[in-house]
Amino acid sequence: MRSFPPARPGPRRCRRRGRRVPVAVPAAAPMSRAGGDGTVALERAGAETVKRAVELDLASRFQESLVCYQEGIDLLLQVVKATKDEAKKHRYRQKISEYMTRAEDIKKHIEKEKQDGKYHKQIRIEENATGFGYEKLFQEYLSEIVSEVWVEDPYIRHVHQLYNFLRFCELLVKGPCKVKTIHLLTSYDEGSGRSQQISGLEEIQQSLRNYGVTLNIAFSSSIHDREIRFNNGWMIKIGRGLDYFKKPQGRFSIGYCDFDLRPCHETTVDVFHTKHTKKM
Repeated sequence: MRSFPPARPGPRRCRRRGRRVPVAVPAAAPMSRAGGDGTVALERAGAETVKRAVELDLASRFQESLVCYQEGIDLLLQVVKATKDEAKKHRYRQKISEYMTRAEDIKKHIEKEKQDGKYHKQIRIEENATGFGYEKLFQEYLSEIVSEVWVEDPYIRHVHQLYNFLRFCELLVKGPCKVKTIHLLTSYDEGSGRSQQISGLEEIQQSLRNYGVTLNIAFSSSIHDREIRFNNGWMIKIGRGLDYFKKPQGRFSIGYCDFDLRPCHETTVDVFHTKHTKKM
């Protein structure tokens, strides 16, 4: 028999960063894994996913918890569709209803934090970790209403850093956002590579123009912070800026083209949501 996360009668409350926020842990009755209807693997995956959702929920990692709830619900809905046992269908639907209710509560809580300007999510990238390409970090924040982006990064200087910025721009061009303007604030290359830096940025600027995107470039000798802001209110701060990938072993090595396969330096990513994104 497979059991889903245990129930608590009604919501309980936990303290998070000095605030009291609701954390309801939904219940489930044991469900059988047996049967010849081919639902065993789906049931196992669904149970493990919602179990992880509840664990993240209790740890106040609400954004990650919400993703797990949504994935778990989708798996359980597939089980309901494939199950012929009406009693079992009823139990699944009951649990799905409870998980959907909790997911909606989390959505409302996250939305309130966003409106209050208090949303904060932190991602720790370990040394040599892979799977952290730009899509992984930025895609979920690039909604269709994003039309303007600000990039503050002092290290868009050397060739590989210019390629980093180019790949980030490619992500913006692919959508689903409709970016029209990108503002880049960086610092000059202090060595002999300044002309190469300028020509590289101008080439990116011209290429973006072909896609209807304007790139505004500014330089500062005192810039230190690294952050990326979207005009939908999301702000992402990366300890190493866009340059958190390790140098590939060679031009024909795995990870040279696909950043998801490129080992990373250790760094921290902080995601915030503010009511208004400041202008440079």
